[in-house]
Amino acid sequence: MASLQGISYKVVKNGPMLETTSALVTTNTGVAQDIYGKSSKRQVTVLSSEQWQLACDQLDATLPWTVRRANLLIEGMQFDASHKGKILKIGELELLITGETDPCHKMEAAHAGLEAALKPDWRGGVTCRVLTDAHINISDRVYLTDPQEL
Repeated sequence: MASLQGISYKVVKNGPMLETTSALVTTNTGVAQDIYGKSSKRQVTVLSSEQWQLACDQLDATLPWTVRRANLLIEGMQFDASHKGKILKIGELELLITGETDPCHKMEAAHAGLEAALKPDWRGGVTCRVLTDAHINISDRVYLTDPQEL
């Protein structure tokens, strides 16, 4: 069973990721207080802990997940192209997966080789649009569903 393992946000552009154990996520703000949480197809970013570990293993490095600058860390699920258009449910929260989070030059600045290590197989995570407002907490159950099933 997949579960939520991390929640983070940033309050200033290029600022550090701040971690929390619970958060309000809304259609207007994304993860509450996140500077980039406005409504868009990239409103919330989600990272698989297993895929993050694959990238770190490739680099022979131990890096905190917040280096990726994602909002949510999920354990027990890996993302791929077949997930685009699906609904990611985290507790009562519903997120529409809109695409892959493409690694950028900021990853290379964080650690040499990280940008390339995140490129294969959607290791960089997914982008999402918030569909329902909800409070989320570390350890919330996570699962995927098709929009038709809602």
